[in-house]
Amino acid sequence: MPSRTIDLYDTTLRDGAGMEGISFSVEDKIKIARKLDELGVHYIEGGFPGSNKKDAEFFARAALRRELVLQNATLVAFGSTRRAGTRPEDDANLKALLACGAKAVTLVGKAWDRQVEEVLETSLEENLAMIADSIAYLKGEGLAVFFDAEHFFDGFRSNEDYALQCVRAAARAGAEVSVLCDTNGGTLPDGIWTAIQALKRAAPEHDLGIHVHNDADVAVANTLIAVQAGVRQVQGCANGYGERCGNANLFSVIADLKLKLGIDCVRDDQLARLTETALYIAEVANMLPNPQQPYVGVSAFAHKAGLHVAAITKSPESYHHVLPEVVGNDRRFLVSEFSGRRNISVKLREQGFDMPLSDEETRALLERVKAMEARGYQYEGAEASFELLARRSLPGYRAPFELEDFLIVERRRQESDGGEQREMLAEAMVKVRVNDRLLHTASEGNGPVNALDQATRKALVEVYPALARVRLLDYKVRILDTGTGTGASVRVLIELTDGEHTWRTVGSSTDIIEASWLALADGLEFWLVKHYPALAG
Repeated sequence: MPSRTIDLYDTTLRDGAGMEGISFSVEDKIKIARKLDELGVHYIEGGFPGSNKKDAEFFARAALRRELVLQNATLVAFGSTRRAGTRPEDDANLKALLACGAKAVTLVGKAWDRQVEEVLETSLEENLAMIADSIAYLKGEGLAVFFDAEHFFDGFRSNEDYALQCVRAAARAGAEVSVLCDTNGGTLPDGIWTAIQALKRAAPEHDLGIHVHNDADVAVANTLIAVQAGVRQVQGCANGYGERCGNANLFSVIADLKLKLGIDCVRDDQLARLTETALYIAEVANMLPNPQQPYVGVSAFAHKAGLHVAAITKSPESYHHVLPEVVGNDRRFLVSEFSGRRNISVKLREQGFDMPLSDEETRALLERVKAMEARGYQYEGAEASFELLARRSLPGYRAPFELEDFLIVERRRQESDGGEQREMLAEAMVKVRVNDRLLHTASEGNGPVNALDQATRKALVEVYPALARVRLLDYKVRILDTGTGTGASVRVLIELTDGEHTWRTVGSSTDIIEASWLALADGLEFWLVKHYPALAG
């Protein structure tokens, strides 16, 4: 197995773009293609130039070789076999493939007898001719051709002989690889294995590939069993993107091939960029990263249970199946009601907290964490609030400011031109005490939290002018006990930045304004004690 080579084929820019919520611009596609090339992917499917102007523009810009210069990958165009009853040289789709400038193409054709008769509405014999004619025509024009046998596994179950005939037709026409597609995503691993073994007996010299969807939640497992059954090419999408439940997650496949099956599909230094690549593509796609995604998720190597943390500090492999650094990820220790004292100590050390706690102080802090979580707080994604909790437990700590009072007024303001449109306006008046100084300020905002934020900063920058560069990045509200309706407790999570670092805080209350203030105050206080060390006590 280790001596085998496997070709990685990414279809994020075409099949992955079918995922709900994703819409790539041409510039997005160019950025993602560059990143996949750096990762060491061998083939990048750029899109379907015969189907839309955006994909045609992408290939036109790629062909100029100024905006997209690939060092490791071959760019592939996607299309379908000729239409029934036409000649390949007259088919508009095949013409678009020839004109797009790609040196390799993937042609999709039906391999399920029912689809041929009910969807294409043609004969089984004509479909075989469509596959063979289209591949032979593009091969004759000097292109490398892969054949996607659509619905192959459904077709194999329906009419085994015909599904095999479709692949044999592609092989005889000169296809480099026939890719077996579990288009509906419902085949289990044993079905993948059985079908591939039958095909290897029917066409022993022909190279095979695998393309599976995740509707039964076994796409990665099906890809791996296909590799073990002897396929040469694996197809998938970044972060498992794709229509319905997605495609096989190419990043999980890459890590599994290299770390579990010993197949060097990418170099070690490229594997170490796996997490970075996953996050980058999620950002470009404007999709929230899945924190539980294997290998690359922020929680993939996160530990909450106290016994686990205690073991990992002694032996890193105790609760890791691989070391996080080999895929460019990090180990994280979480603090919650499930924590032990070891979690507290390790987490503070991880955050660079330079005031070690005694055993008694650590035990007291742990009990404080549990009590706060019972009130709706959660510190797993709010490390800054957790560190402040630790600082406040130490004798002599004084907060850099205190909110003495605030008043918020909201009103609807009519447009100045006398029109009917009205907008909400909030005004906050705050009294903030800094040492012996009482600061009284007011500010307007587009909502009560924004107004409170602006008024508080207005007061504090008089004393701490550097605070002006701190700004809010993200604001999230979660209802904790939905059954109580408008009386529910809420948890507010805030993310802030000063342009160099980011940090997160949490607040919880039955009043959304108070919860927001608690999170906001923590965010400002955390920055102040970091940048004005004398304030830390």
